[in-house]
Amino acid sequence: MEPYSVVLVDDHAPFREGLREMLGERKDLKIVGEAGDGLELLNLLKQAKFAPHLILLDITMPNLGGIEATLQVKKNYPNTKILILSMHREREYVEQAISVGAEGYLLKDEMRAEVFSAIERVREGGVYISPFFSQKFPNGLR
Repeated sequence: MEPYSVVLVDDHAPFREGLREMLGERKDLKIVGEAGDGLELLNLLKQAKFAPHLILLDITMPNLGGIEATLQVKKNYPNTKILILSMHREREYVEQAISVGAEGYLLKDEMRAEVFSAIERVREGGVYISPFFSQKFPNGLR
């Protein structure tokens, strides 16, 4: 089985580096690109010869943020899945991310414990929402 191709997008290079190291522990995942913001991501995808399976995408970045980038990616690469990475704990961010087509929303402070579960859920066709939100909003987000 071919590795699941992943692109990392975050404006903090040390964060991307840590994420790259963490994901590098899994042989079934392959980092195929990195970008520092949404515009870099869109340029990277245009230059690539294929669309990645998954984009791990920060929500708050300069030039073009995660919500706007998600809209563009979904329009041009509808089969590419998007897992939003965020520090924002407000339900509006989650609802907005899912409404524009993201398949998941993972809080950065839950990433170490949850990133592989999140990737697997999204990979299998599900939607992943950080556990924090099910505890804070037991009746659901909508």
